[in-house]
Amino acid sequence: MSFDPQHSQARQSYGVAASRDEIDAGLRSYMLRVYNYMALGVAFTGIVALVVASSPALMQMIAVGPFKWVLFVGILGLGWFAPKVILTGSSVTAQFAFWAYAAMWGALMAPMFHVYTEASIAKVFFITSGAFAGMSLYGYTTKKDLAPMGRFLSMATIGILIAMLVNMFLVQSGGFDMILSIVVVLVFAGLTAYETQAIKESYFADDTSDIQSKKAVFGAFILYGSFITMFIWMLHLFGNRD
Repeated sequence: MSFDPQHSQARQSYGVAASRDEIDAGLRSYMLRVYNYMALGVAFTGIVALVVASSPALMQMIAVGPFKWVLFVGILGLGWFAPKVILTGSSVTAQFAFWAYAAMWGALMAPMFHVYTEASIAKVFFITSGAFAGMSLYGYTTKKDLAPMGRFLSMATIGILIAMLVNMFLVQSGGFDMILSIVVVLVFAGLTAYETQAIKESYFADDTSDIQSKKAVFGAFILYGSFITMFIWMLHLFGNRD
C-alpha cells in the first residue's frame, strides 16, 4: 500500500501557488494530522483489547474459537482494499475503515494480555514507539528515494505471510518463529521509513481539501499497520510470559 507520488512534478506544480514558508507550514500540519490519527488509532486498539480481554465469553471466541480467523481475514482484506476504500470512497467510509481496522486489531490482540505480563507489554510498547519514531523520522528527513526499497519490502510481506502460515500449520518450530519475528520487525521498520516518505511527498499533489483529508486518514492507516505489526512481533521477541 502506497501513495506512489510523482515527487518532482508534484513539488513543481504545488510550488507555483505557494511560498516555501506556506508549504512548510502546510506540510507540518498535514503530517501532524496523520500522526494524530495514527496515535488515536493505537489508543483505540488498546481500549478494545482491554475490553475484550476482560470478557471471558469474548476471549473464548477469539482465543480458542474460530472468530480469530474471521478477524485475521478481515484485517488482511481491509488492508488489501484500503487504497480503494479510503481514497476513492466518501470521508465517512474512510473514517469507518480506519476505526474498524483498529478495532479488529484490538480484538485479535486481546489474548496477549493473558499471555504476557503487563510490565513487558508496556516495555515492548515503548521500545516499538522508539524504533517507529526513529524510522519515521528517517523517512521524513532523508533525501534518498526510498521507493525501490519500499517496493521490495512490500513484496517481502507476502513471503512473510506465507512463512507464518507454514510455520503455524506445518513446521511449528520455535527457532523458525524467532527468526521470522526478527525478519518481520526489520521489514516493517524499513516500510515505516518508506511509508513516511510517501505520505510526505503525497502532500505536494494539487488535491482538494476533501481528498487531502482522506489521504491523511490513509497515511495514518498504513503507518498504524506497520506500528502494530512491529509491536506484536517485538512482543514475541522481548515479551515476558505470565
